[in-house]
Amino acid sequence: MIDVDTIVRSLAPAVSALGLDLYDVELSGSGRARILRVMVDRDGGVDLDAIADATQAVSPLLDTPPLDSVIAGPYALEVSSPGLERPLRTPAHFARAVGETVSVKLRPGDHGARRVRGVVTAADDSGFELALDDGATERIAHGDVTQARTVFEWGNEPKRSTSKSAQKREPVRR
Repeated sequence: MIDVDTIVRSLAPAVSALGLDLYDVELSGSGRARILRVMVDRDGGVDLDAIADATQAVSPLLDTPPLDSVIAGPYALEVSSPGLERPLRTPAHFARAVGETVSVKLRPGDHGARRVRGVVTAADDSGFELALDDGATERIAHGDVTQARTVFEWGNEPKRSTSKSAQKREPVRR
């Protein structure tokens, strides 16, 4: 098992020096198909230049102690923003998501696993308050969450015109 905390502690200062936050680190896959994802963010989001700078800052660190022994073997490095629908794993992630709509999958209980959706209204080190879509409020402990992410809600689609004048346009003549 990979020690993600060591990776975070080693990379965070380099990312912070660029004015970025180290949002999350994740290692997935196995063998030659392993991917080390380093997600960076900042207020207002990140652009391609910030991603390139972060990649240049963290890449050499991964080949030096202690990280060279923590992440032994082949892997591909992927540096990105956490995206619009970002994963929520830590208490700090939930605190940053206050006011946002989230989807949360909870550990199986008396009625099996369930998924809830709502707006995070408060968060602390032990859990968070969720205003559910049905109007109820629920306190959820971080330990009860198996998966959570923010939900990006698209705006309404513009209405198509059904007027006859819009349908009978004259061709442009030159």
